[in-house]
Amino acid sequence: MRWYSIVAIFVLVWTICAFINLPLGIRTHDETGDAKTPGQADSAPANFRPIKVVLRTTIMALVVSTLIFLNYKEGWIGMRSLDVFGEPAGFSTGLG
Repeated sequence: MRWYSIVAIFVLVWTICAFINLPLGIRTHDETGDAKTPGQADSAPANFRPIKVVLRTTIMALVVSTLIFLNYKEGWIGMRSLDVFGEPAGFSTGLG
């Protein structure tokens, strides 16, 4: 696998992990008991910490990307492992 493929996979995994991590630990002003600013949405977060989200996301993306890379190198899960319905009669994928 080339280095730019690894970077592209990491960026995609990081983006997915960011959307997973964004809502974790967020509380509204009603939940924290803080006063709201006039015109503020009821769902606006009171305790958003972007650096914490970036760190959690990066660690999660590193773990997932490492597992993807190791699976590519070691071949733990291949195309045959994901074939749940079986091959149609007379069809060959050439995967041996």
